[in-house]
Amino acid sequence: MTYDQGLLFAISITTVVFFVWGRWRHDVVALGALLTCVFAGLVPTEVAFAGVGHPAVITVACVLILSAGLQSTGAVDALVQRIMPKTGGILLSLTSLVGLGALLSAFMNNVGAMALLMPIAVQVAKKHGLPAGKVLMPLAFGTILGGMMTLIGTPPNMIVSGFRADIGSGGFAMFSFLPVGGAVAGAGVLFLLLIGWRLVPLREEAGAAGFETGNYLTEARVSEKGKAVGKNLWEIEEALGDVDAQVVGLVRNELRITAPNPLRVVKADDILIIEADPDALSAALTALDLTLEEEVPLTVAEDGEEETPAATVDESRNIDHGEAKEVTDKQTDIQEFVVMPATALIGRTASSIRLRSQYGINLLAISRQGKRSIKRLRISPIHAGDVLLMQGNPSSLSGFASTFGCVPLAKRSISLPDKRHALLASGIMVLAIGAAALGLAPAAISFATGVLAFMLLRIVPARKVYESVDWSIIVLLGALIPVAGAMATTGAADLLARTLLENVAQGHPILALAMMLILTMTLSDFMNNAATAAVMCPLAISLAMELQANPDSFLMAVAIGASCAFLTPIGHQNNTLILGPGGFRFGDYWRLGLPMEILVIGVSLPVLLWVWPL
Repeated sequence: MTYDQGLLFAISITTVVFFVWGRWRHDVVALGALLTCVFAGLVPTEVAFAGVGHPAVITVACVLILSAGLQSTGAVDALVQRIMPKTGGILLSLTSLVGLGALLSAFMNNVGAMALLMPIAVQVAKKHGLPAGKVLMPLAFGTILGGMMTLIGTPPNMIVSGFRADIGSGGFAMFSFLPVGGAVAGAGVLFLLLIGWRLVPLREEAGAAGFETGNYLTEARVSEKGKAVGKNLWEIEEALGDVDAQVVGLVRNELRITAPNPLRVVKADDILIIEADPDALSAALTALDLTLEEEVPLTVAEDGEEETPAATVDESRNIDHGEAKEVTDKQTDIQEFVVMPATALIGRTASSIRLRSQYGINLLAISRQGKRSIKRLRISPIHAGDVLLMQGNPSSLSGFASTFGCVPLAKRSISLPDKRHALLASGIMVLAIGAAALGLAPAAISFATGVLAFMLLRIVPARKVYESVDWSIIVLLGALIPVAGAMATTGAADLLARTLLENVAQGHPILALAMMLILTMTLSDFMNNAATAAVMCPLAISLAMELQANPDSFLMAVAIGASCAFLTPIGHQNNTLILGPGGFRFGDYWRLGLPMEILVIGVSLPVLLWVWPL
């Protein structure tokens, strides 16, 4: 082992450890690995950022933009409306939902497909009297499986295709993945429909009705000489924070204000609407010399609107209009939102994003891995997969969800904002796929042309084009591709391949192929799937070369393994999305995930050997 090889192994192992640990975002870890390799002289400075222009990276970005266009124009909504049955039993509903999810994921970003269908899955579960998780987990797994069927279905396929092109064999075609990916997806979806959904653990769903039913909205009057007089709401909430209570509204001169501005100064005879646990209520009142008016349980009506004490709305009264973003509750809703992976909300708090003053919204509770809390909400960091129970008027809630990429857990209205744009978007996507499939243009060129057409025809507004791209994935791939190249140029991949071949596979090509599939699948359960593919491709190529076998077989094994993360909520973004809404815990996934992964191995290995013989 040379010095460069040893150093690269150390950097690679450290990178994988940081990926699994999850303390820092994947793109930050990948960028750190790249720069370490540059400073160590393992990656030349002139090619350090060449990965950003790699065809696989460009294709990923373009597919994300095209997927966003299909969603925003209502084209996918129209398809969902036509396919989903209005009547029938749970098996028919599951078949339509999971089958549609797999189909959509083959041609658009599978996270986008999952986000689109998740509210429908919650409604299907409610319709059939099932916990939401019983429908959400099969849907999540189905969308993951569907992505394996085409080149653009999932980033690992595009990365694998890029590595094949780098060794001089040309990239994989649009439907090269279909024989193996289709067999695995078909068997997996069938298993999910007949048996799998029954294996999902019974967990209480994290909908609005499932949040701390013992919390109370209490109306407390500010006495003339009380401690609250002259303080602003920020100072009052600081005092109430010690007893885990928060102010969610204010009544002045019979006008109720939802999510009042933190800088509003409280006056005598104001009524503060306080949310608190019954045990903390007395302490909250005592802390500020407040007088109890009345208290009612925090409940949610069937239509999603808050049931609170009525207050007369008289907008002719004077109420200090100087503060921004205050909303009187002519229509105040309570709604649940799922936090998408890799959004700007991750790691931030309600206080840091100025949720109340900037958006006019109250955060009432957070559900995380089946545990629900209203404690220390303003300073609690938000995690991917959390379910946020929020209160505000519909436009404020909708604006917040759009800005931060949250998925509403409620029945969505099916709409076609522009039928012409929906048809154009569908036609352009079909043409782009057709051009790539027929070899008329490389995939990156074909889909980039589609994006240009979207922009020229204003199917996606210019400001939305760059918002549609998950830049953390782009940085991740752009950073790891040069690191993976260093694995090849230093001979580190060849050395590792020989070691595994001699000590594990013992020179048997089929054992080596199985080892590659299982190792990739295991890493993908704990790492980002795109990162897994980028790390494993050089090893797969080296193994094939050592065995003088077909590298396509090993690259396809990496593609399948990287896409099959079913054991944990962190292996794939779709698994993370259902964590809160399904009320799941970290250890709940293996009950369905382990049989799924065994099935994938059992189906994919024979088909791999048949379609891509060694």
